[in-house]
Amino acid sequence: MTGPARKPITTDDAVIAEIEIAASPERVFEALTDEKQLFTWWGSEPSVDLSQFTMEARKGGRYDYRCTPKDNRDSGPITEQLKQNGEVVYHCHGEVLEIDPPRLLVWSWLANWHENPQQATVVRWELTPTRTGTLLRVTHSGLADEPESRKDYGSGWQGVLRLLQNFLPS
Repeated sequence: MTGPARKPITTDDAVIAEIEIAASPERVFEALTDEKQLFTWWGSEPSVDLSQFTMEARKGGRYDYRCTPKDNRDSGPITEQLKQNGEVVYHCHGEVLEIDPPRLLVWSWLANWHENPQQATVVRWELTPTRTGTLLRVTHSGLADEPESRKDYGSGWQGVLRLLQNFLPS
């Protein structure tokens, strides 16, 4: 572990979160693209039960994950939007748009808890080597029409980065 997740930056269209991880960019990239590792570390989120995480780590490849809240936890407006969309399981999927190991991974993001679940947003993972490991920046953009989700993603992406940091040995 190198340091805490930095406070996210939120704009009208995007959320940007960063963390420094005491692992090489190659190791971090592997954890972002190997579906077994993704299932392990993403699934360690204590508020949900992850039932699926698939990943085809190639340009044009697909990823897909599904989870349910533990103990019927309510995530406020996000849970309400999920219910309004007629859903009970959180489902997110998309396509790998760019992949340049070990420095860049970009995927589209279609989430069934968004106000417009058919409108793709974009998640960009940038890995920069540091003296002690890797600076990992995630930028989730295309959120101008998703104010509740954009607000939620500020803390959400920080949590995801912490899960990854805790998964990787320091």
